[in-house]
Amino acid sequence: MDLNLAVLIDGDNIPSTYIKEMMEEIAKYGNPTIKRIYGDWTKPDLTKWKKILLENAITPIQQYGYTKGKNATDSAMIIDAMDILYSEKVNGFCLVSSDSDFTRLATRLREAGMKVFGIGEKKTPNPFIVACDKFIYLEILKHEAEESESTDSKPTAKSSVDTITPKDIRLISNTISDLADDDGWAFLGDVGSLLQKKQPNFDSRNYGFQKLTPLIKSIKNFEIEQREASKGRSKLIYVRNKEKNRATTKK
Repeated sequence: MDLNLAVLIDGDNIPSTYIKEMMEEIAKYGNPTIKRIYGDWTKPDLTKWKKILLENAITPIQQYGYTKGKNATDSAMIIDAMDILYSEKVNGFCLVSSDSDFTRLATRLREAGMKVFGIGEKKTPNPFIVACDKFIYLEILKHEAEESESTDSKPTAKSSVDTITPKDIRLISNTISDLADDDGWAFLGDVGSLLQKKQPNFDSRNYGFQKLTPLIKSIKNFEIEQREASKGRSKLIYVRNKEKNRATTKK
């Protein structure tokens, strides 16, 4: 069943250039029934947002900065989120910001049983990232769009794609071990789900791969096996650490 999502955007903190990719990404996780963006619309730096709000049916919420140095937008967004929570019209939230001030809000919404997706730039502080069920980087969405539009096979935005590190490989390896059967095999779908719970910003697209399977295949530490499903219509993918790595993770 699709989630009904409340999409709340921190207009002071997110560039308008990401809107198309961002809304397409949100649609993958549910139906955005409420879409609001917060900011002081009297300021010239939000002019670019104004032009695209109607195209995406996003409601602008005016919030004046009453006190210099205080972010009134954050307060308005948090108050609205709690009002929406108690209205019981949605079962999930998408908080679009790179600001750690929304960490407590994300935690509170999850405590209430809401699914919380975070979207922000790579500068987003880790406390906000881990407070969400899933966190998506805007730079990766932009990179994806540029790749699909380019006729050249070479990446168009290399700087936005991370290189997989030994720490990342250990995370995957340990997760496989957590789920492995007596022969060391784990269903890849379960591995992906547990990776997301352990590290909400884990995304194969961060490393230049559309899906988890090709990412795993690109790492020499792991083995992949395809098995016939019970009905024979599709194949299930299993993964395990190679012999040497299985011995290492058991220590």
